[in-house]
Amino acid sequence: MRHPAALPLVIMSVLLSAPVLKADDPPLPEGVTFEKGIEYSNPDDQHLQVNLARPKSGDGPFPAIVCIHGGGFRAGHRDGYNGLCLKLAQNGYVAMTISYRLAPKYQFPAAVHDTKAAVRWLRAHAKDYKVDPHRIGVTGGSAGGHLAQFLGVTAGVPMFEGDGGNPEQSSAVACVVNVYGPSDFTKSYGKSVDAAEVLPLFLGGDLKTAHHKHIISSPLYWVTPNAAPTLCIHGTEDKYVAHEQAVWLIDKLKAADVEAELLTLPGAGHGFKGDDAAKADQALLAYFAKHLKPAK
Repeated sequence: MRHPAALPLVIMSVLLSAPVLKADDPPLPEGVTFEKGIEYSNPDDQHLQVNLARPKSGDGPFPAIVCIHGGGFRAGHRDGYNGLCLKLAQNGYVAMTISYRLAPKYQFPAAVHDTKAAVRWLRAHAKDYKVDPHRIGVTGGSAGGHLAQFLGVTAGVPMFEGDGGNPEQSSAVACVVNVYGPSDFTKSYGKSVDAAEVLPLFLGGDLKTAHHKHIISSPLYWVTPNAAPTLCIHGTEDKYVAHEQAVWLIDKLKAADVEAELLTLPGAGHGFKGDDAAKADQALLAYFAKHLKPAK
């Protein structure tokens, strides 16, 4: 749930070559098309947008990945995942990084409604962007990991769909890569250095005043056999989201006969560096390839 500065270096350290889009954008690789600021939904006149990267050539349809930024549900920006989207496009995906409404002005489940609207929008525009609507995965870090996981466990739950557009489309995802996202808010206090600050802003109160919200906003309590296959990547020294949060989630998914894996990075904190970032990056790409690309 940390500030976006702690987003995994799986995002921030992508080294690419080609002309720079503008001063603060990563370089644009050969063979990739990148569009910024495409509106996907407009709840409360917020004009929510995506940045979208895709292969420049080929007829597709391509698998797609939705990237959800972190920032404690109250900060962060979709641009933090631009580098990862470009890397994914180089690997044959249509990848988009999305904005969503932030706390405290917009509390749960507004951000959930927005992420689901983004998935529905992508399906509605599948032909425009050469996307295979049956092969859409999702990833996110920290708060974004929570929202990605929520997509993976609440497909078809009406109360979380919202009214962000394209209601005829499904918001289900084929798989999830959850990078140190929390799974159980009821057990976050005392195990996270910022939960006492972050969660009341997102949920409208603490455990005493908003206990029910803490339960229904926790992905752990929505796990069913219909949940999407999931990879969790988590460090053992994470001071913002305890490693045990990933353990609980993976154990419950497995108990429900859902394919689930946990990549534990010993000694890693909230925000991977060096070898840990490389391992996380490799695992993310391998997992999406396994679940979204057809066997040759």
